[in-house]
Amino acid sequence: MKKSNADRFITAYNQIDYSLRTIYDFKRSMSFSDVVRRSVVLNAVVRKYEEDLIDFGRLRNAIIHQGNNKYTIAEPHDDIVDKIEKLAQIISEPPKAIDRIGNKDVITINFDMKIYEAMEIISRTGFANLPTYEGEKLVGILNARKLMSVLGQKVAEKVNLQEYIEKTSVGEIIENMGEDYYFMLADTDLTVESAMNYFENNRKLLIILITKNGKDTGKPISIISSADIIDMKKILDVY
Repeated sequence: MKKSNADRFITAYNQIDYSLRTIYDFKRSMSFSDVVRRSVVLNAVVRKYEEDLIDFGRLRNAIIHQGNNKYTIAEPHDDIVDKIEKLAQIISEPPKAIDRIGNKDVITINFDMKIYEAMEIISRTGFANLPTYEGEKLVGILNARKLMSVLGQKVAEKVNLQEYIEKTSVGEIIENMGEDYYFMLADTDLTVESAMNYFENNRKLLIILITKNGKDTGKPISIISSADIIDMKKILDVY
């Protein structure tokens, strides 16, 4: 028997309610609207569709509390049911970032490589972020934009730039970049929603490096940059 729009709506609503309470360990006594509002700071999808979710909560109450076994007082339109079902899907089973975004052709360099060599790699490949290793341990990520900032500072200091890039190692540059949280590590379970959330909550974040276990000794599998934000937003579009 074909499910009514009301039944489909309630099923999707319950899926969203259960998923958010389970993921963020919210109490069962908390109202759905409070669950949504508290999830806003934690979940990029909820943040984007907050008002829709609140409206869906009101519609759910009308269906459940004002109807009876003989009729439903509010039968959602097809487009509303489609929207909440898509939203339920992306909240309860968010796509993994490694499957949908990111560059899987990750080029790594050694920390003792000279700057001019790294610049040649950036120019040849077009890759703006080069994970830098000392042996099997990640020491940082050489970011082209940050590198240009350092070189610009050297020009202002009237340093011989050619001599500087030929004698200075990538490791020295990375050490001078400081701890400003411009990159982070994640494992292969990272979702598109979580990646989006990281970028939105940390405006300094430029890169997420994905390794199998999310540790700095793991081989890089994929890299996600702030340039991928537009693609992430498209993936998270429900309608």
